[in-house]
Amino acid sequence: MRIGYDAKRLFNNFTGLGNYSRFIVGGVHEAFPKEELFLFTPKHKEHPETKDFTMAASFTTVLPSSLLSSLKLGSYWRSFLLAKEAKRQRLDLYHGLSHELPRGISSVTKSVVTVHDLIFLRYPQFYKAIDRWIYTQKIKYACTEADCIVAISEQTKNDLIEFLHVPTEKIVVVYQGCHPNFHRSFSPQALQDVRSKYHLPEQFLLNVGTVEPRKNVMQVVKALKALGDSTAIPLFIVGRHTAYVNLIQEYVKENGLEARVHFLPKVSFADLPAIYQLSSAFVYPSVFEGFGIPLVEAIACGVPVITSTGSCFSEAAGPEALYVDPQDVKGMATAIEKVLKDATLRSKMISGSSAYIKRFESAQIAQDMMNVYRSLVK
Repeated sequence: MRIGYDAKRLFNNFTGLGNYSRFIVGGVHEAFPKEELFLFTPKHKEHPETKDFTMAASFTTVLPSSLLSSLKLGSYWRSFLLAKEAKRQRLDLYHGLSHELPRGISSVTKSVVTVHDLIFLRYPQFYKAIDRWIYTQKIKYACTEADCIVAISEQTKNDLIEFLHVPTEKIVVVYQGCHPNFHRSFSPQALQDVRSKYHLPEQFLLNVGTVEPRKNVMQVVKALKALGDSTAIPLFIVGRHTAYVNLIQEYVKENGLEARVHFLPKVSFADLPAIYQLSSAFVYPSVFEGFGIPLVEAIACGVPVITSTGSCFSEAAGPEALYVDPQDVKGMATAIEKVLKDATLRSKMISGSSAYIKRFESAQIAQDMMNVYRSLVK
């Protein structure tokens, strides 16, 4: 089968959507090495994460012409001229990995689009009006044109039905997994080096993700206040800062929590799994996500997880995590205290959750995705 992928983010984005693109394409290549994979991208960035995709013979990278690139028309090529290139490459199928399909693709080949979330429709207050409009138009077009829509969770599938009225039979749920980085083992000395590098204590709570209102980390900060000195464990917050950080810092100062709330905005990706492994518990009180990949990362690193009720969180974290209403500060404090003080519970959470996330391993996801492709290309 000749399969084309929208590889813009695979080659140029090294966080969420880029990680997803590399996970899917790399997994399909590893599980089905005889398939011919074509990577369409308006530009190509040299990076250790992309090296495997430029070296393997079964990958063909397709770029716009030098003229279009010199005129900085790569984005135009990706949106309006790519279908012509797909026809020239005699694709059997094209997969848009992040909400988009190029114009006219359905006239030249079968097509699949992955939709990660519709947060911009569910929580419009977090987005600019122009961004909401652009996102809506792109996803509406892709969902109309695609032969199949891959939703990364049942939550996203339900949102597609609710907000965009996509027919149920057109949607297939195929989960995602975490980067192989989070399955690494570290020697005691390597862990100690990371502990020293980031000044991490023997016990601490961890939160990972962009520090923004929807991620709701203020709930954990308030839970620390509710716990008082009886459980004086610090919290380390890893992630890109937004203006929301100022609100947290004000609360921290007003409530004398300076010694217990710490921000780590710049953490090496290579060090992040070790930080997970060193933590006592992972707390993720987000209000809403498309999937919640940090939950899978934490579980892969052998850490007990406390997260929110609702949304997709139980899909990502499974039955052994503890769930708290995202507005329930007292409930969060109780959950933290329970996990820290009950060794048997911790062990049960870790082992049960580790078994649960096997469904997100690369080989399983690649097989699920190939089943989608084969259902379309007979």
